[in-house]
Amino acid sequence: MTDLAASLASAWREHRALDPSAWTGSVVDAAQAYAVQDRVAQAMGWFGAAVPGHWKSGGPSRDAVLTHAPLPPAGVRTSPANYGDMHFHAPGIESEIALRLGDAVTPERAATLTPESAADLIDAMTVSIEIVDSRWKDPTQATPLLRLADQQSHGALALGTWAPYSARDWMAQTCETRIGGNPPDLRRGTHPMGDPAWLLPVWLRHVTRDGATVPSGTVVTTGSWVGVLPVQKGDTVVVEFPGIGRAEARL
Repeated sequence: MTDLAASLASAWREHRALDPSAWTGSVVDAAQAYAVQDRVAQAMGWFGAAVPGHWKSGGPSRDAVLTHAPLPPAGVRTSPANYGDMHFHAPGIESEIALRLGDAVTPERAATLTPESAADLIDAMTVSIEIVDSRWKDPTQATPLLRLADQQSHGALALGTWAPYSARDWMAQTCETRIGGNPPDLRRGTHPMGDPAWLLPVWLRHVTRDGATVPSGTVVTTGSWVGVLPVQKGDTVVVEFPGIGRAEARL
């Protein structure tokens, strides 16, 4: 794990991609993948001793094992966000809703949460655009554990204007994504878990698993409504969730 973490950190610094075949079998379970995440973060100096302030969490359904990753602060920007100074290998974007905690969460509190009670912790929500990218030359050839070790294929995150959180009919919620001059991608009720807040207990138990308290103001982006849509350098991406807000990112 030490060699993999060092190689991934070098890939981040040097804007290069690694051959996944050279690392097949180097991560045998999710615990090791998360340990690699932590070691990469330490090597890069992203968070110091603090609990990371921004996270991604999600999965394909409520029945799946959810995955999580802390997000490097340099890529977290406020809409309209410009990423012309950042390097991406083969980026895609995900249209998402991000949630912000209004209370600190201790390990003891996290252990008791349900999806219903966890929603009471949220003080605000916003539209977010995750730029998905990989430190693997061909991410499709990397195992799921290798992708998890690589910050779950994270590149950057653009956040819109925060709005007070309130329960919504998420199955009726629409999402419009525009990339450059392409026709808009329109979706309705397509969050993989039906409610972005559903994952909060699982995510918070992950963050507090080693005894940390998650501070008030911590942000999590909660999974894509559109899958991963391909983008190119120079593209402008605009995502709107009517009734919630919009976000814009330029690569």
